[in-house]
Amino acid sequence: MARRQRARMALNADINVVNLIDVMLLLLVVFMITAPMMTGGVDIRLPKADARPLESKSGLTVSITRAGDILVDDTHMSFGEFRAAFGALAAQRGRQGLYLRADSGVEYGLVVQVLAIMRAAGVGDVGLMTEPEAIPK
Repeated sequence: MARRQRARMALNADINVVNLIDVMLLLLVVFMITAPMMTGGVDIRLPKADARPLESKSGLTVSITRAGDILVDDTHMSFGEFRAAFGALAAQRGRQGLYLRADSGVEYGLVVQVLAIMRAAGVGDVGLMTEPEAIPK
């Protein structure tokens, strides 16, 4: 008798995609909400200058924040750590280019000290990053 009931029931080979669509839409909403929060970076207001843009290279970037913090490719360093480690970093990754980003509110003396450390490490060319000036029309 069990065989007769199995023979009457047809197999259903359809996949219920409604649940998969629900999960996909839920993940889409979650990623849309969390994606702006995941973008990190250094809060720096670059000074404005009328200069031609530099070629885009993947070199070593040194950033100085308004508070005077030094970051080498998003790695926070104290001034002493930067002085001790920059020579090795420049020898390792400085061939692709070196760029200095400093907030417009940073003291000039700190920028000069960082540039002096770069020059002492044997770096001849440093790209100073700026924001383009707004040209009135």
